[in-house]
Amino acid sequence: MTAPLLDATGLSKTFALPRTAFQPARKLTAVAHVDLSLAPGATLGLVGESGCGKSTLARLLLRLAPVSAGRIVFNGQDITSLPESALRPLRQRLQLVHQNPSAALDPRLTAAASVAEPLVIQRLASGSALDDRVRQLFAEVGLGPEFLRRYPHELSGGQKQRVCIARALAPEPQLLVLDEPTSALDVSVQAQMLDMLAELRARRGLTYLFISHNLAVVRQVCAEVAVMYLGRIVEQGSAEQVLGAPRHPYTQALLASVPRLHAGTVPTATPSEPPNPANLPQGCPFHPRCRLAEPACRTGSPPPLVNGLACPPSS
Repeated sequence: MTAPLLDATGLSKTFALPRTAFQPARKLTAVAHVDLSLAPGATLGLVGESGCGKSTLARLLLRLAPVSAGRIVFNGQDITSLPESALRPLRQRLQLVHQNPSAALDPRLTAAASVAEPLVIQRLASGSALDDRVRQLFAEVGLGPEFLRRYPHELSGGQKQRVCIARALAPEPQLLVLDEPTSALDVSVQAQMLDMLAELRARRGLTYLFISHNLAVVRQVCAEVAVMYLGRIVEQGSAEQVLGAPRHPYTQALLASVPRLHAGTVPTATPSEPPNPANLPQGCPFHPRCRLAEPACRTGSPPPLVNGLACPPSS
């Protein structure tokens, strides 16, 4: 069996909330006891409502934020507590593509300079070799040489995202974390971007963690899906299992919330807003919104559903 490229165990992130005149000092758990594993070449989709902790989890996996508890192993090496000096050589293997390409690009740099930046920082290329490498990266993401000297304000949204992807590919990563990479793009541009990402993965043997709230996109891109709710993974398995025959009520509600031209026999979407993450209910955090909640759900929290195990928990 192939060893995982990335393996996270019991991963948690807690933030301290300041004391106010009306509230004592509290803690907010943004990520709670997450287990996540990515095999080399895998495509894992991470889905859930806005504010559920998807981006925070991505930052933890990339060691862009300190871990409160748990363990992260990348390529056989425990990186949970590595200092920045030891992390720096690993940064080129772990790359992030942001949701908003306009915010991710420095407006003072040309597109070529933005793509060259990681190569210069990591001392991977210089001089004419650097110029050649940047041109090659532009060609890989479908941008011609006429875009090299353009500034971000001279590019469309799709062109900016292609520059961001080229920059992420520059240091030859093994893992790409794509945080809502197509949400700011038109539908037609989204389709082109997804096709390009699929080609890049096949050509380079990349591993993707694809974060999105668009279930149709996740179904198209990802072989596996993990569903996140209030910092917890509640269901995980193949895309066919999770999106085709979901078992957890929250996953069912997510699918029911997708707009349809014709109503079908799908479960009713959750009728209320999620609870305050700083004041979670006892037991399963989803039970106040769950149409299938039982008394056991108010006292015990079920483990994540992996490939269709039963829910709710037994008392």
